[in-house]
Amino acid sequence: MHIKEVIFMRATLNLPDPLIDDLLKVSGQRKKTKAICLAIEEYIRRRRKENLLSLSGQIDIDLDWQKLEEEELKGMKEREKLGKPRGHKRVD
Repeated sequence: MHIKEVIFMRATLNLPDPLIDDLLKVSGQRKKTKAICLAIEEYIRRRRKENLLSLSGQIDIDLDWQKLEEEELKGMKEREKLGKPRGHKRVD
């Protein structure tokens, strides 16, 4: 996680010593806080990836960019004929 400003939360956790020892060995970290943060970040990254992959086949995305571009250009030409601006009017 690359965040410029981080607010830390102090927490008291009851974690099994062997679990923390294994985490320190596997992560190569010497500080428990750093090792736990890395483990949490990895867990979040993995779960987000799994959640995204679980959507496979459930979402139909038609990525025919050429068709989309043709429709956009056609719309622009129609708006130009009608004298309408391309973007939205700003309301203050």
